[in-house]
Amino acid sequence: MKRFIVSVLLIMICFLFQTTVFKEVAPGGIVPNLMIILTASFGFMRGEKTGLIIGFFCGFLADIFFGNVLGLNAMIYMYIGYTNGKFNRIFFPEDIKLPLALILVSDLAYGFLYYITLFLLRGRFHIKYYFLHIIFPEVVYTILITLLLYPFVLWLNKKLEESEKRSARKFV
Repeated sequence: MKRFIVSVLLIMICFLFQTTVFKEVAPGGIVPNLMIILTASFGFMRGEKTGLIIGFFCGFLADIFFGNVLGLNAMIYMYIGYTNGKFNRIFFPEDIKLPLALILVSDLAYGFLYYITLFLLRGRFHIKYYFLHIIFPEVVYTILITLLLYPFVLWLNKKLEESEKRSARKFV
């Protein structure tokens, strides 16, 4: 129950930061994708199921407030969370290279999937422009923010796991 409450609060806080604080200080209108950081982090820290669930709620929240098509972001984030969950077996908390690489690839995948579903299917073939002016700057900004946000998410996950282990010992 504690993990659920903390996860919901973390999703809400990241969503609020992404849509308010970072929107105001956005260089060139580019905002880091904190929801991708959360979805990917929960995916490779906790596994496929948690990544899928967190991805759904992060994406659905984005769909409700900003989506053109209800469910598109939820679907993309779910795929990203589930795919990152596949890397749970090789995840080591001390190593930041894997999380950075997975978040980078996740943000690139999100940008391309979003482009394909909203623009390419309507005949807008400006992939080079979209990549250079939207996807690439967002990925760079997201990676820079990941260096600050990921250690906090990792610390929070460790504290929750310790709490779960303590409460499990009480029942045995």
